[in-house]
Amino acid sequence: MDVLGELWTRALAAHPPPAPTVSAVIAAIAVALVLLVWPPVRMLVTVCHEAGHAVVALLVGRKLSGIRLHSDTSGLTLSRGRPTGPGMVAVLFAGYPAASVVGLGAAWLAGAGYAVGLLWLLVLLLALMLIKLRNLYGALVVLATGVLVGFVSWYATPTMAGWLATGLAWLLLLSAPRPVVELLVSRSPGSDAAQLAGLTHVPRVVWTLLWLVLTVGALLLGATWLLAGLLPRP
Repeated sequence: MDVLGELWTRALAAHPPPAPTVSAVIAAIAVALVLLVWPPVRMLVTVCHEAGHAVVALLVGRKLSGIRLHSDTSGLTLSRGRPTGPGMVAVLFAGYPAASVVGLGAAWLAGAGYAVGLLWLLVLLLALMLIKLRNLYGALVVLATGVLVGFVSWYATPTMAGWLATGLAWLLLLSAPRPVVELLVSRSPGSDAAQLAGLTHVPRVVWTLLWLVLTVGALLLGATWLLAGLLPRP
């Protein structure tokens, strides 16, 4: 069987997801990573953040100029088009909830047993993002992440792939609210919230609180999927 055929077969194969107790242990490990090794976790969130800006920019008809990821875990996505209006508002809004959206998708696919398919989908999305990277550091980060996920996906057993997919889901869901809290505390004048306030005249604290509600809500929803059978039912 050729490589592409093997990839396709593996991606579509469903396997039992991790047991709820195992998922709870993985969640505890993810919490420790968010608390103890925040910079690399923050970079993962930034990759999702900038990808969110990029995807929505394309969806609203803007021309994507490029993406940059910096060693201080910040990022920048540039697109050309009308500088005001609903499209620009959507682009600016999309960054902070993006990690939660990816985390929810990962939780759903991992819970459905398609962990291997999820991992290969992430490799594909990272490859597409790599095309639009415009700095060496960002390209190396995305390339290394894609190679690592692809390597593990190819050699891991279905059980190990399920653990990894569940871990990625937990990591994204748990880490997504933290940058929003940091934004709420820092009140950076050049932030997405500040730019949205300038475009809409809605105070930036409103946008930040909305992001906080969305990211925390996504975490709670994802937790019910990943811990199905463990959480008490009403």
